[in-house]
Amino acid sequence: MITKNPMTPLERRTVAALAGLYSFRMLGLFMVLPLLALYSDSFSASTPLLIGVALGAYGLAQAVLQIPFGLVSDRIGRRPVIVFGLVLFGIGSIVAAQADSIYGLIGGRLIQGAGAIASTVMALVADSTSDEQRTKAMALVGISIGASFAVALIVGPLLAGFGGIAVVFYVTAGLALLGIVIVCTIVPVPTQIKTQHREAGAVPALLMRSIVDRRLARLNFSVFALHFILMAGFVVLPLVLENNLQVASERHWLVYLPTLLLSVLGMLPLMLLAERYGRLKQAFMLAVVGVGLSQLMFALNGNAWLVYLALLLFFVGFNYLEATLPSLISKTVYAGGKGTALGVYSSSQFLGAFAGGVTGGWALQTFGQSGVFVVCALVVGLWLLVALRLQPPRNLANIVVEFPADEERWLDRVSQLRQAAGVAEVLLISDTRTIYLKVDETEFDHDLVAGLTV
Repeated sequence: MITKNPMTPLERRTVAALAGLYSFRMLGLFMVLPLLALYSDSFSASTPLLIGVALGAYGLAQAVLQIPFGLVSDRIGRRPVIVFGLVLFGIGSIVAAQADSIYGLIGGRLIQGAGAIASTVMALVADSTSDEQRTKAMALVGISIGASFAVALIVGPLLAGFGGIAVVFYVTAGLALLGIVIVCTIVPVPTQIKTQHREAGAVPALLMRSIVDRRLARLNFSVFALHFILMAGFVVLPLVLENNLQVASERHWLVYLPTLLLSVLGMLPLMLLAERYGRLKQAFMLAVVGVGLSQLMFALNGNAWLVYLALLLFFVGFNYLEATLPSLISKTVYAGGKGTALGVYSSSQFLGAFAGGVTGGWALQTFGQSGVFVVCALVVGLWLLVALRLQPPRNLANIVVEFPADEERWLDRVSQLRQAAGVAEVLLISDTRTIYLKVDETEFDHDLVAGLTV
């Protein structure tokens, strides 16, 4: 049987360090979300469109470079690529901090995004943990990302109150330096780089399959739309709080903090509906509808309570979907394609952030504040049409087995495995002596897997 042992002390230390590294980087990227629109007058040649470009520019660089960075790390090692990415991130932060013009700010944000180490960090997590602990480790890293988003919305305005947006970028550069220290002193160098680890890294031969798969495409569009709306909304939302509701910029965190805390409670009914009552699609659709309603409520330019309610609705839907979508990708993807599918998913997320920033800036410049939210509501309408065809995935577990070199022996066992009860998919990778399975654990006999490795 597959054991349920806890992480080793080395695994715990490594995962904690990498989760911290990842969250520091994302904290630096997220802290400017509630600020850029408020400090637009600090940059010469600034327009709403260019502020939107600056807000989303990092997403374009991330989307283009994260998979190539991961592939390079397969060849030269994870640590050099991560350190190089953090150096770029720090340089971009300093460029943005010293920028006087909007074009300098855009350049700094592009350089920040060029430090695209997300896939490399996840590959290092895979290298540093056992097959049994890998899913747990990646979930912990994912939780750290969600926490960094919540912290950023609160800390960003507080830091800006001490010296403007430049302080935020300098702190971000400091976080990049701290990340370099963590990766060089705390994270151990793995004894082996698993270059074809399909649970964490992208495999070039599988990229097209992950893009054209209709089930995955619906989820990829979902995360594109979600981050489109997030970034477009933050082109104008800080202005709504400051100009419409008369909330001083240094006090915006007093709006975000209770809203985020209440949104956690608001997620509970959706989670119960999905997990306890097996209505995952209904919970998903309700979350999307909630995001759409929030955009319509924002567009009404109503009183403060309507804006606060809309903000709460948005964060309930956003937080639920942000947590649910990666899990749906993992459950939907074909055997052996998890790393590649998550790479495409992540690129879709970053492209959504870029497109949302640019479109939000254009809509603000062309139609005004309400126009931004109307555009977002239209995106949600398209999203609902796509999500109507969404089918909840079967509750299948992913199992990875590395088999011994005795070829005749394992070929016979794998032939039996294909016919075993509960086995939905089997993929053999002979050059790395690895088997990827998707199984129904209520029917599958784990002794068959244990027998392959003895």
